[in-house]
Amino acid sequence: MRAEIITIGDELLIGQVVDTNSAWMAQRLNEIGIEVYQITSVHDNREHILQALDGAFSRVDIVLTTGGLGPTKDDITKHVMCAYFGTSLVEDSRVREHICELYKERPDVLNRLTATQWLVPKSAIILPNRVGSAPIMVFSQHSKFLIAMPGVPHEMKIAMLEQVLPYVKLKVRGERLEAGDIIHKTMLLTGIPESKLAILIEEWEKALPASMHLAYLPKDGIIRLRLSSYGEATIDEIEQRLADLRPLIAEFLLAAEDLPLEVILGNLLKEHQQTIVTAESCTGGRLAAVLNAQSGSSAYYMGSVVAYDNSVKEQVLGVQHDTLMKWGAVSEQTVREMAERVRFLMHADYAIATSGIAGPTGGTDDKPVGTVWIAWATPEGTEAERFHFGTAREREQITQRAVTAALVRMIKIISDRL
Repeated sequence: MRAEIITIGDELLIGQVVDTNSAWMAQRLNEIGIEVYQITSVHDNREHILQALDGAFSRVDIVLTTGGLGPTKDDITKHVMCAYFGTSLVEDSRVREHICELYKERPDVLNRLTATQWLVPKSAIILPNRVGSAPIMVFSQHSKFLIAMPGVPHEMKIAMLEQVLPYVKLKVRGERLEAGDIIHKTMLLTGIPESKLAILIEEWEKALPASMHLAYLPKDGIIRLRLSSYGEATIDEIEQRLADLRPLIAEFLLAAEDLPLEVILGNLLKEHQQTIVTAESCTGGRLAAVLNAQSGSSAYYMGSVVAYDNSVKEQVLGVQHDTLMKWGAVSEQTVREMAERVRFLMHADYAIATSGIAGPTGGTDDKPVGTVWIAWATPEGTEAERFHFGTAREREQITQRAVTAALVRMIKIISDRL
């Protein structure tokens, strides 16, 4: 079964807001065996929305929309849906009760515009939105379905998980999905170029049945290798194919599932009851942010020193003045001392330190923009590596690549050590 996603809102098309909803929704739909055929973004414009709906229903049986369900004049989705399905708005007492309860501590929000939120299309099935005022609306016509959801990401996610996905499985499909419709399995690899990987596993890939497809998804030194099956293979068959692949890629395998690097690292540390700290210069706290963002990170992440200025490297971390004078802040000697000192100061098992030139200024002939030194301190010792992430890259890209490289190597160090 195929679905199409339509995101509605001028803010998406002028670049003011990035559409993160679609990718997340597509993942959740794939998990229950529904293939997303197309994703479209449209303006808050009646004709544009109507054209998008016509086009979507010519291709698929399920259309999901997000956005345009607020109480202000620019939010027209609900009214356009009424026109498209030939219905009108009526008051829904359950929605009214929910909104009044939701805002009972905020009487200023309960005004005449908010009151329009409990007006819903008469022909629609209304599903509750537990955390917001815009209800979820389900329209059906000629065995095809449209489900309209709010565009605020946290509201949309709760709506999908609590209401939309169960409704689709039980009402649209008519049964709960069993394993075997659409299956995606992803591995994370590092340390090998995409082209070389393709040559390495060429014979294995040629032997895949027509119902299976292999995708190479490289980014920042990581290759996500995704094996997909559409409609024929079982999970056991997919797993057997991957078992045949693993010996070929064992040297480069970082993780056997598609997880963020910081989650993989955190899981390793929690499993073995170990801790990590960071000392950052060019990454400016980015490593600390990604590690700290994980729920339960207090079990393994102890803290960080953002030592951007040399005085902080010396006075807080204890990097030797002579080291900085002789070798400079962006050097193997400096990052080694940063990593070792922060590990000692915080009594941690592991430490990562970064120092580099993120640009666009500050580069020299021997240390051009994009040069980054990273060190990893462990109970057995410290290692460091120089990276060059390219002078043409923007500051943000260089910083992100440094974070990725730091996490990748730390994962491999711990995995090899345990």
